[in-house]
Amino acid sequence: MGQRSFDHRCKIYSSLLITNTNYTKTASLYHFINQLCYNYSLVTTKRELPYWVGFNIIPGIGRVKFSKLENYFGKLETAWQAGAADLKQAGLDNNIVKAIAEARPHIDLAAEMDKLEKAGIRVYTHYDDDYPARLREIYDYPPVIYLKGELNLQDEWCIAVVGSRNATIYGKQVTQEIVTDLAHNKITVISGLARGIDTIAHHAALEAGGRTAAICACGLDSVYPAENAALARRIPTSGALISEYPLGAKPRPDNFPRRNRIMSGMSLGVLVIEANETSGAIITAHMALEQNREVFAVPGSILSPMSRGTNTLIQEGAKLVRNCTDILQELNLTANVQQLEMKEVVPTTDVEDQLLKQLNSEPLHIDEICRSSGLPIATVSSNLAIMELKGMVKQVSTMNYVLARETREKYSVKVN
Repeated sequence: MGQRSFDHRCKIYSSLLITNTNYTKTASLYHFINQLCYNYSLVTTKRELPYWVGFNIIPGIGRVKFSKLENYFGKLETAWQAGAADLKQAGLDNNIVKAIAEARPHIDLAAEMDKLEKAGIRVYTHYDDDYPARLREIYDYPPVIYLKGELNLQDEWCIAVVGSRNATIYGKQVTQEIVTDLAHNKITVISGLARGIDTIAHHAALEAGGRTAAICACGLDSVYPAENAALARRIPTSGALISEYPLGAKPRPDNFPRRNRIMSGMSLGVLVIEANETSGAIITAHMALEQNREVFAVPGSILSPMSRGTNTLIQEGAKLVRNCTDILQELNLTANVQQLEMKEVVPTTDVEDQLLKQLNSEPLHIDEICRSSGLPIATVSSNLAIMELKGMVKQVSTMNYVLARETREKYSVKVN
């Protein structure tokens, strides 16, 4: 049984158990089933993840070849240990088989995982819950991504902002104004950390107190261009650096078009602010169309080479953008702030309120929750089970819990 299937079945079993009217009696059984599912997923992930990292280091292995290895061997651990004959039987061509045979002896999987951990970089496969859901929808999704920082609930609403590396004064001003307004409307801004429009977009989002994600065309242990090193250090404090490339990968020219598909794939739409007709920003816009994403473009002077690409996009049907409101209305995001508030957690009982006050983003064991709240174990256990089903809390390891979402206090009105 695949991991997804197993986890899904466990969730169904847990849901069926918790529908029993006697919550207290079923809570311990719920936790047992839930822990079994969690432990299976955790062990599988920890055991398999180094092999995903290992294969991702070898050039030429992408979505299709990962799928062939999974389909034939079941687990990548088995594929990593397979000989040339079996790899060919799995459907890999001679060049890739040779590349694997030559690279494998020089890849220390434990050392690679250690380097990632020390660098504060997390690795997600397309099976993981923390892998961007919208990115998983595209045809050529990256099987593995590396992430430094954090993606959260707000980042579900994101717009890619791209444009020329040689931005004009007009382009800089428009980027600053539109991105600032997007950030004020809780829209996460995605861009590529390049010179020009990309850099201005990242800075504007951060200066407005918003969130931003940079999709990199190299490993996350290096920054390109080097002049954006300080910006790259700042972005993970309010967003994330993301790459499909392993540590040590340099920014090769052919990495940039592939990077662009991730920018558009993660986003609700792509905004092109300034671009000539052969710009990488235009490539990103075309990728967005292929991925069924919206394309927006800022018009410019017909005499400016930096506006020829955007003006052409508008002629071809891209949404003409004068300000942030044009984007929000087209995507029906004018009520985005209200939607986020609705997804905040509001405790419905005094016990839930008390338990939520004990929790934050750091894992806390159920025994400690009992001690700090003063509540009996049966009450804590049964209520945490219900709160987990509501999406209020999350179990992250054996009987350790964290808040799953932001919380709002209950307010009561006293009448004199």
